[in-house]
Amino acid sequence: MEQTAQFGEQFAWMAWTWETAAFFAAILGVLTLLTVLAVRRPEVERDGVLGIATTRGDRLFITLLGSAFIHLAWLGLIGPDLHYASALSLLYAAAVFRWV
Repeated sequence: MEQTAQFGEQFAWMAWTWETAAFFAAILGVLTLLTVLAVRRPEVERDGVLGIATTRGDRLFITLLGSAFIHLAWLGLIGPDLHYASALSLLYAAAVFRWV
């Protein structure tokens, strides 16, 4: 029981919410999915609209980076309601995985 209390105190500064936990769980799920896909269907680099060869991992990185910028721009320009920014990020992710 004492170890559990120490663990909770050690990470209390993080202020985890269910949204934060869901975000990191989703990232873990996507990384797991990409690992399974890499084992079952080996990756083939492809040239997209950027003119560079990208793999699934590259496209995931571009998606996560772009989604962060979309959310930051939304916060700065529109306000704290991020539901539409998240929907826009999902559309952006679909476009990146399709055409990049």
